[in-house]
Amino acid sequence: MSAGGGKKAILAALSANAGIAVAKFVGALITGSGSMLAEAVHSVADTGNQALLLLGQQRAAQEADALHPFGYARNRYFYSFIVALVLFTLGSGYALYEGVHKVQHPEELSSPIVAIVILFIAIALESYSFRTAMRESAPLKGDASWWRFIRNSRSPELPVVLLEDTGALVGLVFAFAGVGLTMLTGNAVWDGVGTIAIGLLLGVIAIVLIVEMQSLLIGEGATPAEDRLIRENLVDGDRIDRVIHLKTQYLGPEELLVAAKIGAVPGLDVAQLAKAIDDAEARVRAAVPAARVMYLEPDLYRTEAATR
Repeated sequence: MSAGGGKKAILAALSANAGIAVAKFVGALITGSGSMLAEAVHSVADTGNQALLLLGQQRAAQEADALHPFGYARNRYFYSFIVALVLFTLGSGYALYEGVHKVQHPEELSSPIVAIVILFIAIALESYSFRTAMRESAPLKGDASWWRFIRNSRSPELPVVLLEDTGALVGLVFAFAGVGLTMLTGNAVWDGVGTIAIGLLLGVIAIVLIVEMQSLLIGEGATPAEDRLIRENLVDGDRIDRVIHLKTQYLGPEELLVAAKIGAVPGLDVAQLAKAIDDAEARVRAAVPAARVMYLEPDLYRTEAATR
């Protein structure tokens, strides 16, 4: 994924969440709704999260230096991990606290119709953000399911925005249900129940993001499809006849490190061997454009060579 594609989805989410947050705070102030207040805090957290994702992209663009010879691209993973922590602590934690408080000490809502109108506006804005994220993700997702795309993507921003927007839309439904049931029954406990549901939802989404971003931050290898392409293109059957062993790791969303020991055909001179390695690198990069950093070690295939 290019940073530009992710940036469009991030900016759409940021603008939508900023407007929604203001509307929800006004609604919470007028109605006294706990679920509306929890959703307002959720939108503030989401707005801050989009700013963090943009900051991560900016920091990732720094040139490599002596201290970080492979560059700063993993900043995108780091800031996405921070986003997951913010969603868990500020979004989920606050909603659960507010929800429990509202259940224990229910307060009558004033002008609940205002909350309903604001929730409809918020759903429209979140739907715009969600559609943008889906449109930007579709070319990368291919035929895979959305869940598999989130699990397997090596680019963090679009999965983060997709899950955040999904949580926001479902959370708005919970808030709508809490306010609606409070209006129908006259029992403000339902508002607290809706707030607790929002908190639990955000907690689940945050945990999924924490697990995925932690894995990317530690360093994930090539996908199975990429691994197969790399192995196929390292071997030409003429000068290089096998891959003895291969290790890969994403240094950033768009930069894959490939380190391999390859079996060279006996009898090649230095010039022929160097040309064989150059050609192998070119084939791999053509098949897997992310494979920008490659270290190939030629060897004669022996049982002991395969174990080193």
